[in-house]
Amino acid sequence: MSTHPHRRVSEPLIDLSVPRRCHVVGVAGPGMSPIAKLLAARGHTVSGSDMRDTTITQQLGALGVAVTIGHDAQLVAGADVVTYSTAIPETNVELSAARAQNIAVRHRSGILASLCATSRAIGVAGTHGKTTTTALLALMLEAGGVDPSVIVGAEIPGYGVGARAGSSDVLVLEADESDGTLDVLPLHSVIITNVDVDHLDYFGTFENVQRCFADVAHRATGTVVLNADDIGSQLVRETMAGRSGLMTFGVNEGATVRIHQSVSVPQGLAIRFVIHGESHECFLPLRGEHNAMNCAAALAMAIAFGVDARVACSAVQTFSGVARRFTERGTFAGALLVDDYAHLPAEIEAAIAAVRTHPSLTGRVVAVFQPNRFHRIAAMAHSYADCFHGADHVIITDVYASGTERIEGVTGELVSSAIQQAHPQLSVAYAPTRNDIVSELRAKLRAGDVCISMGCGDIETLPDDLMGSAS
Repeated sequence: MSTHPHRRVSEPLIDLSVPRRCHVVGVAGPGMSPIAKLLAARGHTVSGSDMRDTTITQQLGALGVAVTIGHDAQLVAGADVVTYSTAIPETNVELSAARAQNIAVRHRSGILASLCATSRAIGVAGTHGKTTTTALLALMLEAGGVDPSVIVGAEIPGYGVGARAGSSDVLVLEADESDGTLDVLPLHSVIITNVDVDHLDYFGTFENVQRCFADVAHRATGTVVLNADDIGSQLVRETMAGRSGLMTFGVNEGATVRIHQSVSVPQGLAIRFVIHGESHECFLPLRGEHNAMNCAAALAMAIAFGVDARVACSAVQTFSGVARRFTERGTFAGALLVDDYAHLPAEIEAAIAAVRTHPSLTGRVVAVFQPNRFHRIAAMAHSYADCFHGADHVIITDVYASGTERIEGVTGELVSSAIQQAHPQLSVAYAPTRNDIVSELRAKLRAGDVCISMGCGDIETLPDDLMGSAS
């Protein structure tokens, strides 16, 4: 088993096979709102609290969730279970009241585990590509008549709150390793998209990251889908060697779902898969070779659940994407503005490579990156040195905290310096503030350029700020 420093301990499961009264603290959070939606859809009585009235709280209200703005100890009265995320402090008045009244309190991972226990749960895990792979798999299963429930960590067109309530016993969920949730989920089947260095504040070492994914694969009782090309997944593949129910995907000749060819076309990717010796054509309206891999991973699992490969490939032609995954946001000075969630080196390299295939690109690739989390940048600023090589001009912002405490001397300049030292010929600027970035882009961008802004913080508003600055 894994030995990372503070591995999450499994909480006793809540029996969700009978109707329960569930209260969700921080109900509008991206990790909690899908759970509230799914619990309500499955016939449980759901209430929740949050600090602000938003479109999410209003959507939840329309779905039958009793949402209160503000936290109040009386809200938990009569609840069978109170659930919360890592973002909620242990001192929250509702959590304190629940514990004082001996009401079951469960971390988000515990309530997800309870949902998985009443389902054939398919976890989509891995360092990169989880959200898109989850959404693609859900689409394929739905087209194949499986009608799954889905929990996903981003906005999917047509879903509203990031969940879908299906009629079958299949539950597809994005399974996050960052806070130990992946450690405790009783999964029937699992996709591991890839294994890369991240969340060392939780895991301590990369070997512990690899062990976590190997443990998850070993515990799964159904199908395990692994990346045949990924060096980081080698320990997981070795652990699973010879096991029944193992499927692989990738360019590798031995992959169960093999990418024989992937060609960038004006509207996306034309992919040819070879599965058990048969060739299947697939058009995917997304960009970048990483999305061909995401599609291959989803296809392998869909096949394992009885979906015909032709049906699955046909289904993804209508895929409208995931919020903040290579989203075209508008233009400025004749340059196309693209927003992307990429925040790790492999993701940044893949996103820039996708820009290079865009039909609008007749000028330069301008890459803007907002580093995220002080401890991440302290530990791995140097690892960003080589991932911007596909860009013509790079702008690095200051670090977005994401709830982490500031570390003296850790700024975005560590990243920009690492890039400049490794690639002295590359044009790199450090623009710590939003005003600095907008000024830099206003001076730089011209017709035919594509500007991709990347990160998982508030960088998503940059295209709007830039376009607004023109008025």
